[in-house]
Amino acid sequence: MKLWTRGTPDIKRAWALYTRAREFKEAIDLYDTVESNENFFIGKQWEGVNAAGLPTPVFNILKRDVLHVVASITTDNLSVKASPLENTPDTKRLGDVSRILSEEFAALMEQNHLVETIREFARDAAVRGDGCLYSYWDTERNSVRTETLPNTQVHFGNPNDRRVQTQPYLIIERRDIAEDVREEAKNNGCADFERIVSDEEDSHLRAEKRTGDKVTRLLFLWKENGSVWAYECTKNCEVRAKWDLGLRRYPIVWLNWDYVSDCCHGQSMLTGLIPNQIFINRMWALSMLSMMTTAYPKVIYDRSKISKWSNRVGEAIGVTGGDLQNVARILDPAAISPQVGGFIEMAVEQTNRSLGANAAALGDVRPDNTSAIVALQRAAATPSEITKQNLRRCVEELAWIWLEFIAEYYGVRDVDVPATEEILRAAEFAKLPAPETVRAPFDFGVFKALPLSLKIEAGASAYYSEIAAIQTLDNLLRSGAISVTQYLARLPDGYVPDRQGLIEEIAGAGMKGDKASPV
Repeated sequence: MKLWTRGTPDIKRAWALYTRAREFKEAIDLYDTVESNENFFIGKQWEGVNAAGLPTPVFNILKRDVLHVVASITTDNLSVKASPLENTPDTKRLGDVSRILSEEFAALMEQNHLVETIREFARDAAVRGDGCLYSYWDTERNSVRTETLPNTQVHFGNPNDRRVQTQPYLIIERRDIAEDVREEAKNNGCADFERIVSDEEDSHLRAEKRTGDKVTRLLFLWKENGSVWAYECTKNCEVRAKWDLGLRRYPIVWLNWDYVSDCCHGQSMLTGLIPNQIFINRMWALSMLSMMTTAYPKVIYDRSKISKWSNRVGEAIGVTGGDLQNVARILDPAAISPQVGGFIEMAVEQTNRSLGANAAALGDVRPDNTSAIVALQRAAATPSEITKQNLRRCVEELAWIWLEFIAEYYGVRDVDVPATEEILRAAEFAKLPAPETVRAPFDFGVFKALPLSLKIEAGASAYYSEIAAIQTLDNLLRSGAISVTQYLARLPDGYVPDRQGLIEEIAGAGMKGDKASPV
């Protein structure tokens, strides 16, 4: 049987394609790799290991390094701007339309908490090898929603190609409560909805995934006649018959942390560093065991002269005859080779350095020379620059997907537009304040045909960028180029308590010395 025939999904074919996709993931050990990486990231680094009496210390350098790199490639100052393409006729009209779209992007970023979502997206890519953003239309909120999905639950029709939009189909796997899925299928008119039962005993699931009341549901996506179609089912029943999403793009954004040739799944930054972490933990465990068994001095004594030794303070010990020189003595503890500590420190340092997480980048140096520290930080961030640019590209792809949803689902809505000359004259005639903007209906469907471009704007939010800004302000204040009020107004947040109140007090006091003062 030919498994995939465009536009003709059914339960049997969908499940067969899903099973084949899982077999591919198992063949490349994706499930085991992801589980191991997650365990090492959260600190479960002795999971399933027979310690054989060794201590099980965890010095989790990987988590700090991953969070450092993720923080360095993401930013709080993220925005998406729409603008008309160059040499487009009537750019003034398109400029107003672009402004409306840019404002809608800003609203969607706030509603979806995109800054936090992007950090989670990058974290998944760093730990799991791939990050995935999935967007859908929320009928209850009447808006676009975006969330992250684990790479183990997203299956490509062509697993040898990492490009999303060229895929013949995509399968999104979810684990939902069987009763809820059954009710949804009933509302969608599925006659055999009673066949949807929990797959507790399903052999395709690992034992820890068989949670009793859950069922695996599949969302099948494919392109037909230039539009994305969808179909939902479980192993035994259809949940929703195929329907047209009205989108020209798959609502999926995919990020490989590091590309793997001829594979849709990437390489995690943790996978190659786990042996380093194991070495560090084992060296610490052996050092601890050595200290526990040999670090403390031991007393040996002659039993023919002393029947029992006591360590009680101040107690006299009686000896029967003989030379007192050889009654007892203390054994000095064995010393651990100093090379052990050196090798542990070297392993930690080299692991950090390979990730660009040197002492300056991690904040383990005193900021005496801010310019040099900023230079070191930028040099350390160079290895992750490619990943940072890929992340920016993913945000742009997400904006294009949002544009598809906006054009298809928004319809006609009221927006703020600049007041026309007629409105301004009417307000003047009525002796009313002239409004800058007015509410007017706008058809968002026009974005399906307008020639627009999207621009991603992101600003750095690193700690040492603030230090450099403060140092510059200090120099300006010392030289008398700015006043104390100007200095306080431009100081980054969090450095001076009640900064605005202090500015108002200075202004109220009419400080003539509101000029340069030593800092």
